[in-house]
Parts: sequence; C-alpha cells; structure tokens
Amino acid sequence: MHHPPTRNRLRTVKRAVAPFAAAALAGGALVALAPAAQAAGSVVKVTGSQGDWALTVDGSPYTIKGLTWGPSVDDAADDMPDVASMGVNTIRTWGTDATSKPLFDAAAANGVKVIAGFWLQPGGGPGAGGCVNYLTDTDYKNNMLAEFPKWVETYKDNPGVLMWNVGNESTLGLQNCYSGDELENQRNAYTTFVNDIAKKIHAVDPNHPVTSTDAWTGAWPYYKRNAPDLDLYAVNAYNAVCNVKSDWEQGGYTKPYIVTETGPAGEWEVPDDANGVPDEPTDAQKAAGYTRAWNCITGHKGVALGATMFHYGTEDDFGGVWFNLVPGGQKRLSYYAVKTAYGADTSADNTPPVITGMTVEGATDGVAAGSDVKISTRTTDPDGDRITYQVLFSSNYIDQNKALVPADTTDNGDGTLTAKAPDKVGVYKAYVKATDGKGNAGIETKSVRVVPPKADGTNVSQGRAATASSFQTDPTGGCPCGAANAVDGNTATRWASDWSDPQWLQVDLGAKTTFKHVQLIWDPAYAKAYDIQTSDNGTDWTTVTSVTDGNGNIDDIDVSGSGRYVRMRGTARGSGYGYSLYEFGVYS
Repeated sequence: MHHPPTRNRLRTVKRAVAPFAAAALAGGALVALAPAAQAAGSVVKVTGSQGDWALTVDGSPYTIKGLTWGPSVDDAADDMPDVASMGVNTIRTWGTDATSKPLFDAAAANGVKVIAGFWLQPGGGPGAGGCVNYLTDTDYKNNMLAEFPKWVETYKDNPGVLMWNVGNESTLGLQNCYSGDELENQRNAYTTFVNDIAKKIHAVDPNHPVTSTDAWTGAWPYYKRNAPDLDLYAVNAYNAVCNVKSDWEQGGYTKPYIVTETGPAGEWEVPDDANGVPDEPTDAQKAAGYTRAWNCITGHKGVALGATMFHYGTEDDFGGVWFNLVPGGQKRLSYYAVKTAYGADTSADNTPPVITGMTVEGATDGVAAGSDVKISTRTTDPDGDRITYQVLFSSNYIDQNKALVPADTTDNGDGTLTAKAPDKVGVYKAYVKATDGKGNAGIETKSVRVVPPKADGTNVSQGRAATASSFQTDPTGGCPCGAANAVDGNTATRWASDWSDPQWLQVDLGAKTTFKHVQLIWDPAYAKAYDIQTSDNGTDWTTVTSVTDGNGNIDDIDVSGSGRYVRMRGTARGSGYGYSLYEFGVYS
C-alpha cells in the first residue's frame, strides 16, 4: 500500500455531461415489447473466480480499452467516430444526469460503451468539492441515494452503458476535510455509503456492474472492509500504475479491478527543475507513459480488466497540454501511442512532428521582461511535412492562470526560434508547438525565469530601511509581506498592503539623494494609479511624477527627484486585492 499522495490534479474535466432536452420514457408504449426493450441494453457481468476473472458483455469477453471523456455532449456525435478509430471500446465520465442521453447514444452508435460516473463530494483534489460529513449528513446521503438510482433506472437499457462508477477519489479527498481519527471515521463512513448506493443500484439494475474510483490503492482496504457489494474496484494511477499489481497481491483482495485514469507522470509525481517548478515530461516521454501503463495493466491477467486512460480532451491550456491527447483538436504523439496500444491500425496515419530537444537561452539566469528570448529545438516530421512553429507562455506558477498565451514568434530557419518574453517577472513555462498542417502537433515545454530589465545607474534604495502604511501577515498568501521585501533585491519576495485605498510604501535613503529613475516591479495585485513622492523629513511630500494608467507590468520611469525619503503612494488599485510590489528601485 502506498502513502496517499498529496496533489492538485492539473486538469480540466467535465464532471457531468452537457445539457440536452431529455426524452420522456414512453413506458406505456413499451409494455408489450418489454423483453425487446430490455435486450437493447447489454448484460455486463464480472465472471470467473479468484485471480481468473473476466468482464463479459452479453456473454463475450470484454477488455476495457478506454479513454476518459472530456468534450461536451454536443460534440459527442462528431468526436465519437475518432475515438472508436483508436481501437477504444469504452469511455468514462464523472457525472450522469438528464443531459447524458446523447453521449450514451453517440457511444453506442460507434460501438463504444460508457463507464457512467456519479459524483460524490469532496472528490480528489483540493477544491474539487465541498466537505460532507458522511457520519451525520443524512440529507446529503438521502438525496444521493435517491438521485443516482433514478438515473440508473433512466439509462439502464441504453446500449451505451457498460457499468456504473460511484464517486471519484473521495477516500483520498477527505484528507482535505478531516484529519486523525475523524479522517479514519469519515473514510469508513464514505465507503460504507458507497456500498449503500451499490446495493440500491443493483436492485434497480442487475445487468451492469458497480465500481468506485479512488486515487490510490490505499483506499482499497476501506472498500474491502465496508463495500462488499461492489463488483470490482477502480483506481486512478499515473506514474505509480505499475505498482498496482503488487499492491493488489499484497492486500489480499478478492475482487478484480480496473484503472479509471492513467498515463504519463503527473505534476505531483515529477521532480522540480532548476527553476523550482515541476519538470514536465517530454512529448516522447508522455507517449511512452501510456504504452508503459497499458503494458502493466494487461500484465495483471485475470485481475486487471482494462483501463480508461486520461484524457480525450480538447482543452489546450496548461493541464490540457500535460495530458490531453487532442488539445485544440490536434493529435499528439500520445494519441498514436494509445491507438497502437489498443491494437488499431496506424500504418496509414500521418503522425506528429517529433521534438527531441528544447533549450531556452537564459532559462535559469533570467530573461529580461519584454525582451527577445531565443529557443532552440530539434524537430523532425516523420512524413516530411512542413513544420510551423508557435511559442506560447503560461504564467500558471505565478498567478494560477492556466491559459497558454501566444507570443510573437520568428522561425530563424536554423533550428532556433525568437519570441517576445512576457512583460511580468516570475517563472513561466515556455511552450513550442510544432504543427504539420495535417491535424497533428508536437508540443514541448521548459521553464524560463523572467527578470526585470536592467536599469541604468545605481539602485540606492536596495537594502535601505523601508516602511509602509500596512502589510499583510496571512501565511496563506506567502506572507508576512513586509515593506523590507520591496527593497531586498529579490523578486521572489514582495510587499503587500491591506485591500484598501490609499496605501503607501516608502524607503529611507539615509541622506538627501538625487535620483533619475524608478523601477517598480508589480505583483498581480498592482496599482492602476499612484504617485512617486519625495521628502526631506518623511512628513512633507512633493509629487515628482504620477501614473494613471498602470497595467501591472514593470514600470520603468525616468524622473528627476531629490530627497532623503522616496515613496510610492497608491491611489487606485488595479485588482480587488491590495498593492503589492516585488521591488521598488530608486536609481541615481
């Protein structure tokens, strides 16, 4: 058994499928044809005995060759043929409700079945859902006990249904709500409740198995103890997927399992790079991760009944590039690795450009904000297609913005690209997207540290005494964020004020000093309007320049001033937060 991981899964998934107008069940019209209506839905069973199990559909063996499903229901009819062409016979969802019918129908029309999910709080990652008390919250439990079997009744005869999956990673996720003995009590109560739901589903639908997904095999002892009515177990395992077999063997379990998410190593499983952010696997390593995962799953014969690998998703943001097989609708190396693993024919496929090397010049020493950055790549196209390049940047590790922002990019024709660096400081992810014009993309990423442009002159404020109208002390924001942080020469620390206007930060230069330039390096909590002021006594102030159109970038301002004290007086915030400066440089 592995220690439960602490992770914030970097993905965008559809917890439930998108809206549609639900068709009413014409019960009266079907009375005379009840056997035929029942036959429309498959009979799915877990068969066999200890260590020699199989999943069967209408009596025939069925190995789950699956993908988790990301697109909206509105796209199901368009996207499902592509899914089926990969050799995929199963997709997995996280939610089932009145909107689900078109997805089931599109799957069935393409020979694909659905592991239909039911979402239970709290889910896995922090923020995935609210905290439920499974010992005392009878209203929540009664609502779920009523709702889930209702949708089972609605869809049990749909030929797109393979099985029902109750919950996702909540045994792990309860650690975000409870600790100590109470956490143990809640985990036991949660898995007992999952069993209650399984019994109700079985009563409504004896023809489809019920499972429950969790985030690590350490959840299985709870299910073994409290959920005997599950037909099989389910686990999400990425880099650790090849340990699942030994965990199962050592745990003495008497049920088979499926892997409901897997793929390359996740953000929570990789070491940090030289800039202190997770070192994302290369495109080729990600593709190999799917191959490795499938080999380990199929290597546990008679116990592992297949997998839904993560993720048939189209988002092309930070998490989408890490895991999605078709970000922005473009097929990755991973797409073809999964297709090969599932036995589909790839001999006639046009495949993506392959990036075998990427280097960002100045990645750790620092690239000046707004300057040109040179990126070297080694890229080839297996089909000889012309490659087009685009550089993009993500500020996820600065402000949790998952978007990839395209940068002005020049292909220098010698294996190097020149792109415009972001205007704000911090550690970014730089991406090179190489497309072939045939619907494929190779995507590689490395981190790069963006630093302030060097200002002319001597920074006479660095290391001097600084004071402020206020400063934050809450450690959840990386604080305390005192005034001295803004003059310490370190762009990894900051001053942060209270969330009100006006606020000020001042530095004591020690003696009356003439200066010609100021440089303000803003955190995302920036000043839209502020004054730069001087004083000889710290009481009487003279404004030497004003800014009314601040945008939160680095402000380099030429100004003629003189005084012992120099301050920034913020009069209008550019965000809902306070004022926050990484550095306040005064140059003579």
